[in-house]
Amino acid sequence: MNNVLVTGGTGMVGKAIKKILPEATYISSKDCDLKSQAECESLFRFYNPEYVIHGAARVGGVKVNMNNLGSFYHDNIMINTNVLEMARKFNVKKALSLLSTCIYPAEATYPLTEEQIHSGPPHFSNYGYAYAKRMLDIQTKTYRQQYDCNFITATPNNMFGENDNFDLENSHVIPAIIRKIYEGKQNSENVVLWGNGEPLREFTYVGDAAKIILFLLENYDDASTINIGNTGEYSIKYVAETIAEMIGYENEIIWDTTKPMGQYRKPSDNSKLLSLGWEKEKYTEFEESLQKTCDWFVANYPNIRGKKEK
Repeated sequence: MNNVLVTGGTGMVGKAIKKILPEATYISSKDCDLKSQAECESLFRFYNPEYVIHGAARVGGVKVNMNNLGSFYHDNIMINTNVLEMARKFNVKKALSLLSTCIYPAEATYPLTEEQIHSGPPHFSNYGYAYAKRMLDIQTKTYRQQYDCNFITATPNNMFGENDNFDLENSHVIPAIIRKIYEGKQNSENVVLWGNGEPLREFTYVGDAAKIILFLLENYDDASTINIGNTGEYSIKYVAETIAEMIGYENEIIWDTTKPMGQYRKPSDNSKLLSLGWEKEKYTEFEESLQKTCDWFVANYPNIRGKKEK
């Protein structure tokens, strides 16, 4: 596969793909503001890619989503609109865009299957981001129908791993907990986490997601999105206690039940992916991948992605 352009190239997913496909071109927001049509067009004109892996997005956890509903919607709509339009304009052979299980309806039949994506409104806590991602799915389908573009989408669940964003204000649940517990250990302080720890989540190691993305570029061409996340739910409390054990944190974890905790659960169905030949055994065990992530964080702190101040 030649001349591959990866947006979000210096983020967690981009760096994981780079370990497998070092010859691709990896673009970050420092290289190009994808919200700008002019800059995006210049990017595509310069590189003229044959394949695009679109992973760039403005993302964050519950807190930052609720505080930035409008800007999350706007920024992601602009990024996605520009990237797919330029992929069409410059005759990209195939483009794969990443969605998220948070786009699924808040009220859905579990496990979440691909055909349910547009069957109801998403959870209130992140509906700005969720609707922008849904429109990426719609744009992909419309371009396929009108222009015969080989554009596809893949839907991961909660990805984590090395090079994650550990910013305390806008990171996802695992990197936020890792950083809080590590700094709590350093300062011999109790750690406060949002909610009661009961919500359940599925998690996928980013190294596995990178392999699946490249697998799909070779093996999937359908209009419908495809769930790619590992299945099996873990409570946030279990995740926090496991991280504390791995890091050697001995103080108390305090659950602040006055704070929102997001959707209670959203298990997904990856049977469509498995039917293509991806094997369940190829996913890294959760505890193993969590240990890898904790070890990477400890080895690289404080030179991590995210604000350095507490």
